[in-house]
Amino acid sequence: MEILSAMGTVMDLNQWLVLAMFLTFIVMLFRGIPVVYALVGVSLIFSVFAFLVLDPNKKLINEFIDFHRTGVSYVKLHANAGRFFGGIIKNPILVALPMFIYMGLMLDQSGVAQKMMRSMQVLFGALKGGLALTVMLIGIILAASTGVIGASVVLLGVMGIPTMMNQNYAKPIATGTIAASGTLGILIPPSIMLVIMSDQLAISLGDLFMGALFPGLLLGVLYIVYIIAYGLISPSSMPVPENREPISIKVVRDVALSVVPPFGLIIVVLGSIFFGLATPTEASGLGALGATLLALASRNLNGKVFKDVMRQTLNTSGYIVGIFIAANFFSYILRRFGGDEIIENMVLGSFDNPYMVIAFILFIIFLLGFLLDWIEITLIIMPLMLPVIQSLNIPVEGYGVVDNPSVVWFAILVAVTLQTSFLTPPVGFALFYLKGVCPPGISLSHIYRGIIPFVLLQILGLLIVFFVPQLTTWLPAVAYGN
Repeated sequence: MEILSAMGTVMDLNQWLVLAMFLTFIVMLFRGIPVVYALVGVSLIFSVFAFLVLDPNKKLINEFIDFHRTGVSYVKLHANAGRFFGGIIKNPILVALPMFIYMGLMLDQSGVAQKMMRSMQVLFGALKGGLALTVMLIGIILAASTGVIGASVVLLGVMGIPTMMNQNYAKPIATGTIAASGTLGILIPPSIMLVIMSDQLAISLGDLFMGALFPGLLLGVLYIVYIIAYGLISPSSMPVPENREPISIKVVRDVALSVVPPFGLIIVVLGSIFFGLATPTEASGLGALGATLLALASRNLNGKVFKDVMRQTLNTSGYIVGIFIAANFFSYILRRFGGDEIIENMVLGSFDNPYMVIAFILFIIFLLGFLLDWIEITLIIMPLMLPVIQSLNIPVEGYGVVDNPSVVWFAILVAVTLQTSFLTPPVGFALFYLKGVCPPGISLSHIYRGIIPFVLLQILGLLIVFFVPQLTTWLPAVAYGN
């Protein structure tokens, strides 16, 4: 009885430690401390606290390690250094990260996207909301070729905002369209977020790419329907330009010449994965090579552009890998305090219905999206939720021979939920990327009002995927011959 009582006291203490770790991390972020330093700093602080304050003689810590597996061991921590550094760097899935980042930045910097924007703007210029529709279609194409949110939002903002303002577009619809279309790249494959999810959840990246394709396109279709409806209901908010070029064979040809090459690159990259001709890592190298060839063909690739793309690829990849290592350190300490078991018991004990458990998890992730970036949520929360999802044994039809269908479905649900994290203040990065390239007449209030309808559409898309899981399972089932 005394042992059981002691164990209960320990678990109570661990619950407080887990809660304190999360709160300290969030406070550090709001103090402006970089996320990598916040993750490592919190981990070190609570490690030292466990050693020096809770158990200076290390007797209790050793008992925890032997019996309860909740203490923090210096020996075990030292042994995990290889996993923190070498294991992450050598992971073949993560090699795709810099390749896909390079692919997107090369298409951005080489002028391929600008050429698409100019030609499609002429094609859709006669429609009510034609310019907004052009921005959205370009955003979908960029989403399937970049996966780099910052680059897409900035590019669309630089190209679209001045033209929209000259055409007397309402500021909220102009900024909302650009912010929403620029964030599609985090969901539509090849997505760097899906690459990280594949590693954290130990599931096939090809399954995630195929599972995310239809939900990503669904969001794009919802956005397009909203823009068309808004243009019909409030034509004064998205007026048609007075001096517009008539549609001709030349205009259609220019659109084809600007859209077909990058679209063909997308088909080659994703098709090689879907048809089993290449692994995602090999396909990422193919995409990087293809983007370089398109840049050469456009005659916009020079030494300066290549140097800028390489530098930005290195900076972005280094930032993600740095957070990767820091988040693994944080997760290790959290697990040594029993955080995974505490969170699993808390979530499973909240509801009896497994679908309500998933809805509760998605709601928590939605709230965390107001405070944390998608990288921290993916690296910290997703591994903690994996045992919960696996224990639910939710049947998901349509997969046949593909492993872990419920995990893949859950991963796509989380990916759609994390779309909102880019558009919700105070940490909505797409909002700040856009504000940085907007003219002085556009304020954050215009941007906030503009993104509200698109956040609601994202929630609608999430509900559709939640109630129709076949959107994430049909394509992998077909690809695997079921």
